[in-house]
Amino acid sequence: MDLVHLHLLLNHFPVIGTVFGVLVLAAAVFRRNDEWLKVGLALFVVSAAAAVVVYLTGEPAEHAVEGLAGISDAVIERHEEAALVSMVALGVFGVAALATLVSTRATRAPRWLGPVALALSLVPAALMGWTANLGGQIRHSEIRSAAAAPSASPLAGGVPRPERVR
Repeated sequence: MDLVHLHLLLNHFPVIGTVFGVLVLAAAVFRRNDEWLKVGLALFVVSAAAAVVVYLTGEPAEHAVEGLAGISDAVIERHEEAALVSMVALGVFGVAALATLVSTRATRAPRWLGPVALALSLVPAALMGWTANLGGQIRHSEIRSAAAAPSASPLAGGVPRPERVR
């Protein structure tokens, strides 16, 4: 297994981990359950660690696909920029979650912590979803907007599209 395979293997985990983390935090808030709160925070810690690995393996994955027919450098760059923002946001939340878990390991978490963690967790979760959508557009042209699609060339097996005039 090389770094490209590692990127492809792990790239869904931060996205799915944050979604499950949000759901577990929501359940913890509504059930007022301290254990579920800690599980939700732990999901964000693990998701943040996975996001770092995914981000660091993104460059080799980029080199593996650039130059292939139908691959847009602009789409790759947008995904890479979004991935950095998402990784930082999830990393900050993950570090805060870890600090919270360590500081509350022998005690109950304050009652306000669940709602605040849930509200704040929506930011990295949304950013991860945005990044995943951009990443999917790299190889899945069917989800690209017309503006993001690479211009077709006869070498890529496509037909050039006329420019729209406004």
